[in-house]
Amino acid sequence: MEIKEIKELLNQFNDSSLTEFDLREGSFELYMNKNQTSRQTAAPVQVEQSVETASAAPLASAAPMDSEPAPVVASKGEGKVITSPIVGIVYLQPSPEQAAYKAVGDPVKQGETVCIIEAMKLLNEITSDYDGIITEILVENEDVVEYGQPLFRIS
Repeated sequence: MEIKEIKELLNQFNDSSLTEFDLREGSFELYMNKNQTSRQTAAPVQVEQSVETASAAPLASAAPMDSEPAPVVASKGEGKVITSPIVGIVYLQPSPEQAAYKAVGDPVKQGETVCIIEAMKLLNEITSDYDGIITEILVENEDVVEYGQPLFRIS
């Protein structure tokens, strides 16, 4: 990615209402946000119904990330939680005419697609890190999700 493209993305991000932006292309990663804390240093904070993690650099960070966000168990309910690895729009079904990837009560295997998150016109399949049963869907179709936001609870 050229520096000119990065500067253009930075200007567009600055003018937008987005609070976080994460771009991964091969070994290159660009992460920008307007929050007060950094995802690299912030520990997950347990809130009554959700787990929130945020991050901040002044506005941009182009350092490669070595670790993915660790799934976090929220304080309400039992089981493991699948969290969003990026900021974007979540789609619970492959297309408007098709059924949802998963519904409450459906079995899920590790590596199986549970939803799609659209970020910068790219569709990212989100897969389960666990085997189990979907006990709760914590987002609605077409919701805007944040980095680290819980999506599904699995028992």
